[in-house]
Amino acid sequence: MWRRPAQIVALLLFIAYWVLVGCTLGMDRWRVAQVGGRGGSSVVATAWYWSDLWKDCYEDSTAVVNCVDFGVLWTVKASVQAVRGLLLAGLGLGSLGTVLTFFGMECTRVGGDVKSKDRMLLTACAFQMTGCVAAMAAYSVYVNTVASAVLHSRADPSDLSYQLGPPLYVGLGGGVLVLLGSGIQCATACRVKQPNRRGDSTKEESKKVDGESKRRRVTAYRAASVVIV
Repeated sequence: MWRRPAQIVALLLFIAYWVLVGCTLGMDRWRVAQVGGRGGSSVVATAWYWSDLWKDCYEDSTAVVNCVDFGVLWTVKASVQAVRGLLLAGLGLGSLGTVLTFFGMECTRVGGDVKSKDRMLLTACAFQMTGCVAAMAAYSVYVNTVASAVLHSRADPSDLSYQLGPPLYVGLGGGVLVLLGSGIQCATACRVKQPNRRGDSTKEESKKVDGESKRRRVTAYRAASVVIV
C-alpha cells in the first residue's frame, strides 16, 4: 500500500525540480558585480553589472536598467553556449523521465503489468539522473566562469569581481529533489520475491491425493486377488 503514495511523492519531486530548472533559464542575475558604494566621499554612487544566459545589463542607483542582448549564436561565449545546451538537454531527459514515471505508477491503468511498470520506473530513474547530471554540469560550468572572473579581478583590480546569483543557488540546491525522488522510486520498483505459499499448499494437497489413490488401488487389487483365490 505504501508504493502508490511514495510514487506520487517521487513524481511531484521530479516535477518541482524541472520547473525550477526551467525558471532558472529565464531568471536574471546569474552573476552580479557591484561598483562604487564606498564611503568617504560627498556623493556615494552605486551601480551593478549583472548577466544571465541571454543578456548583459547595467543598473544604476536610480534603478534604471540598460541591457544589451547577446547577438547571434556564434558570437556568444562558448561557456554560455555550453550552459544553454546542457540545461536544455537536462530538461529534455527530465521531461521524458517524468512521462515514464507517470506511466509506470501503480495508480495508472497504462504501462502493462507489474513487471513492465517496474522496468519503466527504473528506466525513468536513469533518465532523471542523467538529466540531473547534465543540469548540475551546466551550473558548475557557469560557477567556474564566475570563479575565474573573481581570480582575475584579484590579479587586476580594474576587472569586475562578480558574485554568484540566485539562479545558481536554486539550480544547484534543487538537485537534492531528483536524488531523493530517484531513491524513493527505485525503492518502490525493487520488489522482494516472496515464496508462493498457495502453490506449495496445492502441491502438497496433490501429493496427498495421489498417495491416497495409490493406496486405494492397492487395497482393491488385494481384495480382487483374495476373491479369485
